[in-house]
This record gives sequence, C-alpha cells and structure tokens, in this order.
Amino acid sequence: MTGDVVLPFGKSVMAEGRSGDDVVSEFLQQNPHLAQWVESLAGESETEKQWRARREFILRNMEGFPTIQPGSPSPSLDRLISLSMVWANHIFLGCRYPQPVMDKITEMAEGIAVQNAPTHKTRDEIMGMSKDASKKPKPGVGYRAKTGPTLQAPKEHQPFFNRLYKAIAWKLVSAGGFGPNIDHFEILRTCVESAKASLGCVFVPLKDIPDLPAGRAQQGGLVCELRCQTVYLGTGYGRGEDSARAMAAKEALKLFQSRKVTVKIFRRKYSGRDVEDLVLHDDQMRNSSFPPALSYPFDPE
Repeated sequence: MTGDVVLPFGKSVMAEGRSGDDVVSEFLQQNPHLAQWVESLAGESETEKQWRARREFILRNMEGFPTIQPGSPSPSLDRLISLSMVWANHIFLGCRYPQPVMDKITEMAEGIAVQNAPTHKTRDEIMGMSKDASKKPKPGVGYRAKTGPTLQAPKEHQPFFNRLYKAIAWKLVSAGGFGPNIDHFEILRTCVESAKASLGCVFVPLKDIPDLPAGRAQQGGLVCELRCQTVYLGTGYGRGEDSARAMAAKEALKLFQSRKVTVKIFRRKYSGRDVEDLVLHDDQMRNSSFPPALSYPFDPE
C-alpha cells in the first residue's frame, strides 16, 4: 500500500457516529485512484449490501497488510480477500469456521456495523430444536420449515460453477490428475477463491446428527459439510476437523470429474425436517439421496 494513502477509520471517526458507508465514500473521494481497483474485487453474485460491507472490511484492514499494492496481485492481497469473504459468509450466510479464524475475523471487523444483518442459529440451538421436534405437531400439506431457494436460484448460480468447473479442471491437470495423494481441500479452496468466492465449512459431532442409524450415531468423530455460495458440495467424516474437511473436499471434487456439473434443487433432511436445498449435481449421479444437511443458509418464514 502506498505511503500517501491514509485510512480514515480511526476511533475518532467512529465516535462521531458516522456510518461506514459515509466513511468509505469520503475515503474513496479522497483516494480516487483506489475506487476502480477496489470495485474490481466485488464478487459477481454478491448483493449490493453484501459488497458494501465486505468493501469496508477490506479498506479498514489494508493497513494491516502493508505489502499490498493496489492493482498488483500478491499473497497478502489474496489473504485479505479470503478473510473478507470468510467474514461475509459468516455474517450473511451463518457459516462457521475454526475458532482461531472466527477470532481473527471478529477482531478485523471491529467497528463495522451491518444494518439489518440476518440472524443465524448456532449448532447447539439447531440441535436443541431437533431434540424437541418429536414434541411438535407433524407438518401438514403445504408446510415448509424454511422458505428455501427460489426457482431461479439454480440458473443464477450456474455461471459461477461453470467457471469453477474449468478452474478445477486445469488445477487437477497441473496436479497430475485426481487421486488419493493430492490435497483435495487445498485444490478446491484455491480454485474457489480464484473465482472470488469462499468455502463454507460446518462441523458437527456425528453423535449430534439426527436421523442416523443407531450404530452410526454411537460412533465418535466429526462430520463436515462444504458449501459455496449457499450451494451444497459435499459431506465428509473424520476423527478431527482436518480429516473430515479433507474427506468432504474429496467428495466435492469427485463431482467435477464428470462432463459437467449442474446446480439443482433437491429435497433433504435438515434438523429432522424435509427442506428444499441447492445442491451441485453431476451428470453421473444416479442416487438423489443425500446425507442430512448440517446447515441451511436460507431465511425462515
């Protein structure tokens, strides 16, 4: 970052009660050479509200990455963009990450106020609801626990996954092809982030997942669910977070071995209920049954 740029995000500014949008607008007016560059970092599928919040996150934290040179790619810029996407996914989609990551993005987002941000239940709240599900009346005809994705959602998400398909194909070529000895999660993560998106990871103890056979429910370990832009990619099981995430990424990468991938709406179990979910589907998938969803990034009715 050049030395003549001063970020106007000090405590004195926030104490004046000015909104984040006002501060960002003033900053970009004072630094017009940054305006076009920072706008190039917006994701194609982001809403205006999501992008304004993430833009403020980026600008507030640039001084913490002094090697960033606007207009020039760098590992520091990649890391800042990745952290901004992780934060946005947490705020707007309810995604959870390992605690050190959550602590980091919480610290970096200090002072950012997102108006009317959606609320999301924690895993413990979700599991508490599932335990009480048997006490509630069974859903009747037309009942839906969640609004679910819109009918247009698959079409809206498809262009992104077409680009991701090509990125993963080239990445696997450079890695020597799909196989057991590659880092499945790292390949998936880098390709997703190169497309200006991020992976959402949710971990739940296997014993806490409803609707499992009794024998499986007694086993230890964690289950990891991967999503990207609210679309379900895969689920994996492991003794710890790393192994569960690696298995989920491997299952997700298997989808990209087919001739094409398609975003579709499928019925799944979530917290003991049937819901409609966005799922990435390949042309070789014959079985439309999926493991229970660990997260559900759609607003309640």
